[in-house]
Amino acid sequence: MYKQILTGIVAIAVAVSTPSFANGTINPGAKKTVAKSTTYNIDVDKSVLTWNGKKVTGEHTGPVKAEKGYLTVNGGKLTGGVVSIDLRTMTSTDLKDNKEYHDKLINHLKSDDFFSVAKHPTATFKITKVKQNSGNTADVTGDLTIKGITNPVTFPVTVSVSGNTLTATGKATINRAKYDIKYGSKSFFDNLGDKVIYDDFTVDMNIVATADNASSAKAK
Repeated sequence: MYKQILTGIVAIAVAVSTPSFANGTINPGAKKTVAKSTTYNIDVDKSVLTWNGKKVTGEHTGPVKAEKGYLTVNGGKLTGGVVSIDLRTMTSTDLKDNKEYHDKLINHLKSDDFFSVAKHPTATFKITKVKQNSGNTADVTGDLTIKGITNPVTFPVTVSVSGNTLTATGKATINRAKYDIKYGSKSFFDNLGDKVIYDDFTVDMNIVATADNASSAKAK
């Protein structure tokens, strides 16, 4: 009797641990569904980037264009990407009615006092980490390169996907002193008085991207 019980237990264990066979082949059962990563190529004509810089006596703001880039999404969640920004396209909307002062400001921002655009015409942001929050929001961390200098930057982003179109919005605060942009900065100079230009500036982003032919135009 004991031997019969032991034989039954062994038979049950073998049945549980051994794959079932059908027609001489293993039947793996239901396959697991693996989420597929999708790459969305940035539409530079529809995407809007807006910079804002402040000083003691006022502030200036205006658009700058994305040059190229892509974002990757897996399961509806942002997972990575690269955005290249063309600093040569920078303009000021608050001075649009005064060409003389507009051109003076923009030329100064493009000079070696600020962004050295002739030597470094683009800035690049490469995502290194994404921390998902509730809903479709996430804290995005990436390497921001300006003037050949790279520092990590973290800011919140909201992502929505509809069909083959992705929209990502966010606002990054950037410390220009970390990129050796010294002009008018209290981080480098004393006794500036009302000539101080604050180190932090912001970039509001409204990125539109599409999955069509996304893999053919990745930013390096």
